[in-house]
Amino acid sequence: MFLHFSSIMIQRIQTIWFFLASVAFFALFLFAYVHYSDNGMAKALKVTGAYENVNGQVVQTEPFLGLTIVTVLIAIIPLVAIFLFKERKKQIALAYITIVAILGYFFWMYKITREVIGDFQLQPENYGIGIFLPSIAILFLIFAIKGIRKDENLIRSTDRLRG
Repeated sequence: MFLHFSSIMIQRIQTIWFFLASVAFFALFLFAYVHYSDNGMAKALKVTGAYENVNGQVVQTEPFLGLTIVTVLIAIIPLVAIFLFKERKKQIALAYITIVAILGYFFWMYKITREVIGDFQLQPENYGIGIFLPSIAILFLIFAIKGIRKDENLIRSTDRLRG
């Protein structure tokens, strides 16, 4: 009876880690990852596009449709993994796939940033909260993998006790 209750997805710590990884990635829609000033105009880059302040209004000057779509897709993967709580190997595989996807995503963000800002030299003060969110999501995914492995070890040890 105890093992049955321990396999319920809400009671497992990796569920929380997967959820937090997803939330961290969805938060990219809220926070800019780069802020800079070009010819006195304040500009910001978010996953949805390039924005600048025009006459007191924030206006999107260039959309990043592909980046927006990929952001949603990557953020959904950890949510899907939550519902695979009975298939721990698939959860681990999805976590690793998501980590690799996030690393590729970082490179894509860098490429887009270079295309938009041109020869502007970014300084540490130009980076926004959004630049750290993918790394935080990776950290949460690593914690989820550790939680799944801990479950695996617990199940193996109970199987040894029974057998």
